[in-house]
Amino acid sequence: MTRNDSQGTQGTALLSDPLRNKGTAFSATERAEFGLDGLLPSAVETLDDQADRAYAAFVGYDKPLNRHIYLRQLQDTNEVLFHRLVTRHLEEMLPVVYTPTVGEACRRFSEIYRRPRGLFLSYEDRHRFRDILRNRPHNDVDVIVVTDGQRILGLGDQGVGGMGIPIGKLSLYTAIGGIHPARTLPILLDAGTDNEELLDNPHYLGRRERRVTGAEYDELVEALVAAVEAEMPRTLLQWEDFATAQARRILTRYQDRLLTFNDDIQGTAAVALGALTTAVRVTRTRLADQRIVILGAGSAAVGVADMIRSALVDDGMPQADAASQFWLVDVDGLLTGSREGLTDEQRVYARDDEQESYSLAEVVDRVEPTVLIGLSTAHGAFTEEIVRRMAASCERPVIFPLSNPTSHAEADPADLVRWTDGKVLVATGSPFPPVTVDGREVPVAQANNVYVFPAIGLAVTASRATRVTDRMMVAAARAVGDCAARFAPKDSEAPAPLLPPLREMRDAAREIAMAAATAAVQDGVAPKATQEELRAAVEAAQWSPEYAQ
Repeated sequence: MTRNDSQGTQGTALLSDPLRNKGTAFSATERAEFGLDGLLPSAVETLDDQADRAYAAFVGYDKPLNRHIYLRQLQDTNEVLFHRLVTRHLEEMLPVVYTPTVGEACRRFSEIYRRPRGLFLSYEDRHRFRDILRNRPHNDVDVIVVTDGQRILGLGDQGVGGMGIPIGKLSLYTAIGGIHPARTLPILLDAGTDNEELLDNPHYLGRRERRVTGAEYDELVEALVAAVEAEMPRTLLQWEDFATAQARRILTRYQDRLLTFNDDIQGTAAVALGALTTAVRVTRTRLADQRIVILGAGSAAVGVADMIRSALVDDGMPQADAASQFWLVDVDGLLTGSREGLTDEQRVYARDDEQESYSLAEVVDRVEPTVLIGLSTAHGAFTEEIVRRMAASCERPVIFPLSNPTSHAEADPADLVRWTDGKVLVATGSPFPPVTVDGREVPVAQANNVYVFPAIGLAVTASRATRVTDRMMVAAARAVGDCAARFAPKDSEAPAPLLPPLREMRDAAREIAMAAATAAVQDGVAPKATQEELRAAVEAAQWSPEYAQ
């Protein structure tokens, strides 16, 4: 670290700066130069020494929430060490940094709150959002993740506690995508909360009012968008965990105005398409051959259908024919053309050839699907009877119980393996232990959005894209499948990983980013560039957790 790197910061102030603090890795020369003598133990460690010691401390905590708190405190103390630790142990730490443990951290946010991170934008301050954005810790920001805390995972309204989601997401933008931690900004849009438990909690840290709705809510969102446009017009803004009623509407309103996307709608969809791309390869069929039943008809479920439909159209299938490949089922049964109250997005998939809203079991009987996807949060909805019916008419059923957390999953992968005699191709939304197939232990692919959103951040940063297009997301999804193909067995009967191993994700992120950046150039939303120029830009944009010398 040079004096320029420290920007004149000395002594305890330097040790309190998580982006510049090296802790025990400061050399003897640096300690003398920066007024650190006596402030640190005498031992001088390498970054890897520190990471080993931090890992020992991590495993010393027996509860996932305590491990989560430890990692958050480490991030607040030393960003480089935190990201080195997470990248070295990504498979082990992903469920702690993010789902499912982050759900408990959000639920207990006010209880475990230690140190501020990001910006909290309250409804009462909506006319000052631009001024408040100027208080951001670092001027140059590549990625914002924002939530209003209304639909946190499967836990519902967590109010200000939802801030745990943007913080966790941006940690993964850095650990996997390589976005510099100083160039990320988590934002909590505090519209209030309708969670009675939070409103009655004297220690709740958020706005202690009912949620604003209607025109007032729209004014709040518009105030954020206008402030970002004015202060950070080239920054990627990711919408996260907004209620179904708001998520699609916000995306539709702003996707052509901002560099923006909704991870619950588009990220989830892209990962599902990536896993399906691999499954189609394994079964030696075509995407166009699939009959796809989706349990759930909310924004995430419709987003998955939209993404797969976009891929079918990209392959040359007419729009109407592509839509006819889907059967969407919600709590009231099959979506049909005669059903009232459907949104425009749902109506695309309403079946005009059916007059009855059949149950999931009846739809499986009538359609004989090759693909069954769950985004319903209905635990156990994929019953043994339904799965066995599907397997009876499909040689290798593709089943994705994508609802999370684990307690909301439509099925347990071990049951799916047993009910299909090991023929199932499965990906889940939450982490599950490996399953045994033909005497072999096989990891369960977790269709976590982490396969896509960090790469999208890297892609738009490297390519200087001004919008996120559907083609970019489809290209990213197919690249996920391409990366997974390296690990797929040649024998179609053998157990097949549908997604790349998490330990490979930092390298895979570059390939996925390349695909999305190429699509951005092709769509005209990024400056013209050759493949060589794009690859160089992607590699240059991917920050690595190393101390400055």
